Amino acid sequence: MSILQTENLTCVYGKGTPFERTAVDNVSLSIEKGGITGIIGHTGSGKSTLIQHFNGLLKPCSGRVLLDGKDIWEGGKIMPGLRFRVGLVFQYPEYQLFEETVYKDIAFGPKNMKLDQAETDARVHEAAELFGIDEKMLAASPFELSGGQKRRVAIAGVMAMRPEVLIFDEPAAGLDPKGRRAVFDIIGKYSRNTGCTVIIVSHSMEDMACIADRLVVMNRGSLFCHCPVNEVFSRSDELTGMGLDVPQVTKVFSELKKRGLAEDDNVYTVEQAVNSIMKFLRKKGGDPAC
Repeated sequence: MSILQTENLTCVYGKGTPFERTAVDNVSLSIEKGGITGIIGHTGSGKSTLIQHFNGLLKPCSGRVLLDGKDIWEGGKIMPGLRFRVGLVFQYPEYQLFEETVYKDIAFGPKNMKLDQAETDARVHEAAELFGIDEKMLAASPFELSGGQKRRVAIAGVMAMRPEVLIFDEPAAGLDPKGRRAVFDIIGKYSRNTGCTVIIVSHSMEDMACIADRLVVMNRGSLFCHCPVNEVFSRSDELTGMGLDVPQVTKVFSELKKRGLAEDDNVYTVEQAVNSIMKFLRKKGGDPAC
């Protein structure tokens, strides 16, 4: 069942000026309820412009955006409560922290939803626990925290609103490998535990290969494809042709297959690589334990 749809969505910047540019060109897609959808594409492909239409930050030049089948701009006015239902976490969200304490920052969204204090408190502590934010940190100023801690607080503040759709624009940007894994592990856990529909914009094929169920591929403002992850990475030559990369492990297995050292070149995670190698060794009569 679809929760979010676009119908012939088009966005033109600088219309009628010498700088006119079509950022999103006649895009129609349907995002299913639940699970994690990744949006990938080269710089300037329209990824960020597309997601800013999903919660009404941008109004379509033409076409429609629908949430649960209803036009979010019906009658020319934005759907009431839309931004509580569709949460958007910008790149480097830690720069949006502004309250005196971590608790108040996480509570900001729920309070604006007019929730009572008991419900607000419950949501703050639920989100804080998910991100490993203890009582001592809740009482601290967000400006006393490290960059990674600030990132977790900012994301927790959006999660505390319990949106039906949660959108991230490069959620792991600027983090070291350990921090990246931590953020994506939490996002995955949140999606599984709540059933929330998660959308992630990322330039990292490795990250998307590990966490996403489906991928939307944008190319020069147009929709190239919207498919399960394995189908997308099976088109590695086309992705490379439009300036995108594929996971390093996919490149390795493509070369191994050419040399007769692997049977499967549609491999895009380390776990799949291990399983493929074990299967190949068994078939060749080798000992996978060696």
